[in-house]
Amino acid sequence: MLAVLKLITFGLGHIPPGLSILLAKLIGRLAYRLDKTRSVIARDNLHMALGNELTEAEIDAIAQRVFEHISMTFMEFMRQPWLKESDLDGYVKCVGIENLEKALLKKKGAIICTAHFGNWELLGAFMGLKGFPMDIVVRDPDHPLFDKFVRWVRMRSGNSVIAKKMAMRPLLKNLSQNGIAGILLDQNVTRTEGVFVDFFGRQACTNKGPALLAASSGAAVLPTFILRTGDRTHTVFIGERIDLVDSGDKANDVIANTALFTKAIEEMVRAHPEQWF
Repeated sequence: MLAVLKLITFGLGHIPPGLSILLAKLIGRLAYRLDKTRSVIARDNLHMALGNELTEAEIDAIAQRVFEHISMTFMEFMRQPWLKESDLDGYVKCVGIENLEKALLKKKGAIICTAHFGNWELLGAFMGLKGFPMDIVVRDPDHPLFDKFVRWVRMRSGNSVIAKKMAMRPLLKNLSQNGIAGILLDQNVTRTEGVFVDFFGRQACTNKGPALLAASSGAAVLPTFILRTGDRTHTVFIGERIDLVDSGDKANDVIANTALFTKAIEEMVRAHPEQWF
């Protein structure tokens, strides 16, 4: 079955880019109109987060663009296994690569703190193809076959994939060797895995792993996002190292630092809500 998925991916991934994006937009618009459950969820979330700043028409337009963006991201994911570094020219540019290079000079590694924003899968591919391979932390798979397929795509660009439940020890080892860890921080977690911090005015249980990892390793935490800047162009933004709170109170420091990471995500989502999954 994995071979069948790869074959389907090859076919979808070799549709001419312009046609692929056009089809994706049409599918996204159709899905927004037909999938009432998820379209209502999207609008409700926008109301909760930005309802005081947007009109109903603006919320509806943004929610539709969310569906279009997800559909385009899916079609781009089908192309990803065959990307080469030379393909990135004119497709993905990067702002702030010097922040990563500066962090790695410390020889303690770097933690890429990001979210399901823009084409986050392309962000991983970009890092790997540009010579900055990451250990990508993923949650437990819903389906073994799908997990194998996604791992295959992600690893094609030189990255490694680590299951979240077993991540701390291998991540610490990699960071001690000046490696890079990529962590998506915008998923709800259980109370044992996370701490509650503010996110768009609400308390959200957020993964405390990156804060613990940074404190244990001394690695720099860099807020990093990829933004869709056109139908066929993207920009990676690597921010400056976040100054961590280190008061000596470990429990409170974890909460404070997780809040700092979450704030960086909120700022990006607030600026481009249509690109957040």
